[in-house]
Amino acid sequence: MSEKMSGAMMSRRDVVSATISAMALASGAKATEAGHLRSAPVGPARKPNILFIVADDLGYADVSCYGRRDYRTPAIDRLAAEGLRFLQGYANSSVCSATRTALITGRYQYRLPLGLEEPLDERDVGLPPSHPTLPSILRRQGYGTTLIGKWHLGALPNYSPLKSGYDHFWGFRAGGVDYFTHKYFGKPDLWDGDVPIERNGYLTDLLAERAIESIDAYAKADRPFLISLHFNAPHWPWEGPADQAESVRLDESGKPEAMLHFDGGSQRIYAEMVTRMDMQIGRILDRLDALKIADDTIVIFTSDNGGERFADTWPFTGRKTELLEGGLRVPAIIRWPGRVAAGEASQQVMMSMDWMPTLLAAAGASADPAYPLDGVSLLPALANTSHIVPRTLCWRYKNLDQEACRKGNLKYLKILENHFLFNVIDDPMERANLKDRMPEQFAELKAIYDEWARTMLPLDPKSQTHGFDAHNLADHYGAKMQNSVIR
Repeated sequence: MSEKMSGAMMSRRDVVSATISAMALASGAKATEAGHLRSAPVGPARKPNILFIVADDLGYADVSCYGRRDYRTPAIDRLAAEGLRFLQGYANSSVCSATRTALITGRYQYRLPLGLEEPLDERDVGLPPSHPTLPSILRRQGYGTTLIGKWHLGALPNYSPLKSGYDHFWGFRAGGVDYFTHKYFGKPDLWDGDVPIERNGYLTDLLAERAIESIDAYAKADRPFLISLHFNAPHWPWEGPADQAESVRLDESGKPEAMLHFDGGSQRIYAEMVTRMDMQIGRILDRLDALKIADDTIVIFTSDNGGERFADTWPFTGRKTELLEGGLRVPAIIRWPGRVAAGEASQQVMMSMDWMPTLLAAAGASADPAYPLDGVSLLPALANTSHIVPRTLCWRYKNLDQEACRKGNLKYLKILENHFLFNVIDDPMERANLKDRMPEQFAELKAIYDEWARTMLPLDPKSQTHGFDAHNLADHYGAKMQNSVIR
């Protein structure tokens, strides 16, 4: 690569890094010259509060601290400036309910029938109430636990957040709802606990307001909390806070599938959806400050999978439902004052399922040995960004018979009958297929994947899967849904 081309490719990344560094200095971060904390106790004197924020279908570069250029996200940028960004963060899946299964269990989603749904739709499948979860284990440690926003891990009467460790639930159960009618494919889907409710307002605003109320209540009770704030934004339908007329149009179309919104949206509307979420996150961070509990609160921000139609997945290719890097790479930020140095960035490869062991360790809790975790604690990486643990991670996706395995800088990828080997560090766009140039490494990663796949549940011929084709997206010309089973 020429010096000129290398400089052009790096300029956007350099600008982001410089911006984060400047914000960290402005925030008054107290760090040593090496960039690490002066000191950190072995264990916290008080169990930390946990605010776990998940965006829906947000692309890797959809926030300005990861490279978005056409709008700013100052609240999320503030989290990055006061905390740590993982630059090699992966979702467990390229769709939502599969990743959410891994988030709440700390395990590969393919160990449960629920995790085979891509995503969960109408089948009576869900998260077994008997399975240990992040909220259920923390609740036994004295935490108050609340889910606000998206559940998508099974329907009543058999499955519910209240059956899987949460004390409180305020949100929606399906894969997404309209931002104004709060309907999923024509059916109301807004709940307080297990009771359906009706509220007026833009969903992002309602969820944030509920989060602030919950934080106030826990602060008053002086009780450590886990608040899972799972926004709908920026999932379709493409509606900003001023787009109620579009919501009415979709609702009055008489077509429940209209909420997929293939005839709507724009970059401008998408920006309004993301920046509104960012504004509300800023309000929540300000509330933690006002209550003087920010220093005792871990805040995480991430996404459930790679970006959808209007997302920025730079420097990657691929989108939601695809095992190309753009369908899997996500922003991953953690702020923990006094334990995580401000303005840091880590090259540690990590995955959604790592958050559970990390948070359990931070809270002084242990996983249930009968359900061993696949994720690993990230606490060493948080304490020292030069501490890098080699990881080998695997994925599969039923549509298009996709398989993937990353080890080191190399990634094995299969789409239908096409096989690839990429160096995703040197070639993040996954263009240069090294399979024939590096046959031994290709065979090694393929063998690792095959052995891993044998330890997971077999693919279910009846499970839901999803993908885009030329009927949906013009840049997918020639593509067809291949709802198939590999083995």
